[in-house]
Amino acid sequence: MSKPLSLARLLLISTALVAPAAMAQNTPTGAGPDQSTTSGVPTASEEADAQAGNVDVSIPGADIIVTGRRTTNVSQNAPQVVNVLSAADIKRTGEGDIAGSLQRVTGLSVASGGFVYVRGLGDRYSLALLNGSPLPSPEPLKRVVPLDIFPTSVIASTLVQKTFSANFPGEFGGGVINLTTKAIPTESYFEIGMGSSANTETSGQLGYTHYGSKSDWTGFDDGSRDVPPALKQAFASGKPFADMTRPELQGIAMQFLNAKTSVVQRTNSLPFNFSGSINAGTATDIGSDGRLGIIATASYGNKWRTRDNIQQASLDLTQPTGKNFEQVMTDNQVTVNGLIGVGLELGKQKLRWTNLYIRDTLKRSAIAIGQNDGALLGADYLNQSTAWYERQLIDTQLVGEFEIGDALSLDLRGGYANSQREAPYEREFTYVRSNRDLAVDPVGDRFINALNRQRGDASVTFSDLNEDLWSGGWDLSYKFSPAFTATIGYAYTNTKRTSSRYELHYDATNLPIPVQQQRPDYLTSDATIQLFDLSLLDFTGNYPVYDASLRVHAGYAQVQAEIVPGLSLNAGVRYENGKQGVTGVDVYNTGVTPFQQIRNDYWLPAATLTIEAAKGVQVRISGSKTIARPQFRELIAQPYVDTESNRFYRGNPFLQDSELWNADLRVEWYMGRDERLTGAVFYKKIDNPIETYTTINDSYSVTSSFANAPEATLYGAEIEAQKYIPLDTMSESPFFQSRRIVLIGNYTYTQSKLKVKEGDTTIPYTYTAGGLPAASDYFMNGAPLTGQSDHLVNFQIGLEDTDRLSQQTLLLTYASDRVTSRGPNLQPDIKERPGLTLDFVARQGVLLPGGINSEVKFEARNITGRTYKEFQELGDTQVFYNKYKLGTTIAASFSVAF
Repeated sequence: MSKPLSLARLLLISTALVAPAAMAQNTPTGAGPDQSTTSGVPTASEEADAQAGNVDVSIPGADIIVTGRRTTNVSQNAPQVVNVLSAADIKRTGEGDIAGSLQRVTGLSVASGGFVYVRGLGDRYSLALLNGSPLPSPEPLKRVVPLDIFPTSVIASTLVQKTFSANFPGEFGGGVINLTTKAIPTESYFEIGMGSSANTETSGQLGYTHYGSKSDWTGFDDGSRDVPPALKQAFASGKPFADMTRPELQGIAMQFLNAKTSVVQRTNSLPFNFSGSINAGTATDIGSDGRLGIIATASYGNKWRTRDNIQQASLDLTQPTGKNFEQVMTDNQVTVNGLIGVGLELGKQKLRWTNLYIRDTLKRSAIAIGQNDGALLGADYLNQSTAWYERQLIDTQLVGEFEIGDALSLDLRGGYANSQREAPYEREFTYVRSNRDLAVDPVGDRFINALNRQRGDASVTFSDLNEDLWSGGWDLSYKFSPAFTATIGYAYTNTKRTSSRYELHYDATNLPIPVQQQRPDYLTSDATIQLFDLSLLDFTGNYPVYDASLRVHAGYAQVQAEIVPGLSLNAGVRYENGKQGVTGVDVYNTGVTPFQQIRNDYWLPAATLTIEAAKGVQVRISGSKTIARPQFRELIAQPYVDTESNRFYRGNPFLQDSELWNADLRVEWYMGRDERLTGAVFYKKIDNPIETYTTINDSYSVTSSFANAPEATLYGAEIEAQKYIPLDTMSESPFFQSRRIVLIGNYTYTQSKLKVKEGDTTIPYTYTAGGLPAASDYFMNGAPLTGQSDHLVNFQIGLEDTDRLSQQTLLLTYASDRVTSRGPNLQPDIKERPGLTLDFVARQGVLLPGGINSEVKFEARNITGRTYKEFQELGDTQVFYNKYKLGTTIAASFSVAF
């Protein structure tokens, strides 16, 4: 693999520093930087919103305007601690998805896979909503939806609330992220955009792929990967594979899609990435005070990524590494997204109907070579794997906001969402070269696969996930006076998930040596199966199918009051009745059905006191109690391979809810429109936090699972600043008259500690009966929580034109080391090093002939070329679970608005 050149990075940095002058020489007239559409081109609709300071935020049962303060700053007006990213803020970062934009928010970091960490708490403590309604997750390991599947083109604003209020669901550990989709446009528009990007570690470099099907480039399989009829019949029969006859098993194996899913091909030059989008919207007046609008977006992206990854494991960090592999893996990710939104306004009455479709497909091909001293000492192992992962989300929701008279208002919402994940034909082949003397082993210098799990293996896995989520609620508010509003509300969610996973291994008893040297498709061909009597073994276990459900009824009461001028109180209490269950489906008629249920009631109080200390200066004091429920996959005792970490995970049906007590003190100084300086300290106490731990067996098989630690505390501080510096006083040159420097920065310091004392117990997934294991066998007193970084830094410095679209921004993000899992056998924890990332984004408006607005965007991501590391460390010894270069990405795009 060729390596990124340090000289190229130096040129990128120098280009970023001089680009403001270069990019803005011939700037056309048009809308300002705060007036951007879905593809970045300004419209009159967003121009009007920008001038008025409006940000479209859809929150259940919340009055965003605090009595007595009539500024247009949402963060200042909100009764809680919030950060709001408007469409303009999102576009300044240049990110293509919401997860990328959110990592610029104070106290937030994004883990691989698009999961957001708030104030050092892992993604399990974050809550994602769309227009105030919950979302299901297409990820089998998570109940939280990965936010990297949401393109920025469909989002009008993103609100991050860090202090709990009773109108939000109780699963509010670190914060809530509410995405608001675009609604009624002020004027009609039609936009087309396209872009391309290249990565120094992937584009034009060596990589691997496999054929699959002819329609793979679309992200949709052409049906080739459908479960074969014989295997589908076997799944439905309820007959264990061990009880099937050899001809039955051979009949199943011979129907597998073979060569197209098992032959990995080398590609000497991987293609560049490509994306395209179409966005449109229109509105019409209805009567004297009504307006009906519709928006539609569609986008397609095709992205390649190659990782040259070091993967190691060790039973004892004082000894040499027992497992050491180098894996080259190429992912081809295809995303298809669409949104149709209809909005209706009749006077003060508003209706919003949103329909969202997101599909994210990953095609993976990998080859790894290395040693495993826990198997055949001194041997080399060659592993080849292929996979096809489909993630899909369909969401439809209806939201109504009604004003009944001058004092009474009613909000109604209802929604249905379906998420699916299909992973057919996850195939893995292991070949072994013993490296023994040829007199002892005639093929000691060759890779062979005997299909006996001792000197070679071949497996094929089919997994499927389907989740349905129904939600609804209402909020009724009455304004007794301009200074006092009371709200009551009810919310209902019902989530049902079915997850299945079947893992089958080929089995041979006496395979001839010439056959053992064949490539994968010949090794498992119909001829080999028939001639050499191959069979199938089921490694799934007794319960390949699990059902999971979560039903929550919630009611709340909340008041917003200005006690005296300059002193406001937002206080409320939420009652939640939650019933969560996981059931192993008895597909093999064993007569035993594993079942685990968590059923709890909670009273969750919350209060925030806001004091206006001076003009533009306010102090907030908040306190609350919240919860965190186990995620479905964490409760299911079924193995699963995480595609990001390349590790097996297994759930724990003995997990319990976590309870959190939260306190927050914050000082805010709003110096002008969109200018602020804020500082905060926060504290959290967590009972029964759910932590990830890792085990390693003698053959260096690494498995991660989950267990409740007894208690944990988390505390920290954060500071945020945003300032604009006009340049018109620095020079009389026309170039500087409308330009300003943008400075945005934030820093978060966090500390957390597990508290484990003598006598504390926990229940791991391996627990059967008898006395409970000591918590100290799994958790070390004083260890940090998984996912917590001590330091988070975000900094943006940019130059932008206030009269026309012209922005050039340098963005720096840093996150210090954070734990991904407790170390095996009380070894040092496994950590990841997110490190420092430096990006540059330039956006330039161009006026085309005929008065057509367009935008050109240039991006340079990870200019310093940081390397991702996940490792254990003891003294000078480091064991890398994952280590690979991310490369530098250069991207350019062009969009036109009609």
